[in-house]
Amino acid sequence: MVKLPRVSYSDIIKVLSKVGFAYAPKRGKGSHIAMYKVDEDGRRRLVIIPRKKNIPKGTLLSILKQAGLSKEEFLELLK
Repeated sequence: MVKLPRVSYSDIIKVLSKVGFAYAPKRGKGSHIAMYKVDEDGRRRLVIIPRKKNIPKGTLLSILKQAGLSKEEFLELLK
């Protein structure tokens, strides 16, 4: 089982940017940031990221699920 490190919102943004996510216009004001990506089949994936120094494990797992990333993919992109 892969253990996830503690990450900040900026780490998550860097990883999501590497896989094609972009900032969602007119969203993400205040304490959260919204990013989106259009998949090959035309579906739009929207991920909401809280602006926190340390993202809780459950929140990180939810973000990865919304983004369509596995833990292993996330850790590889985090390097």
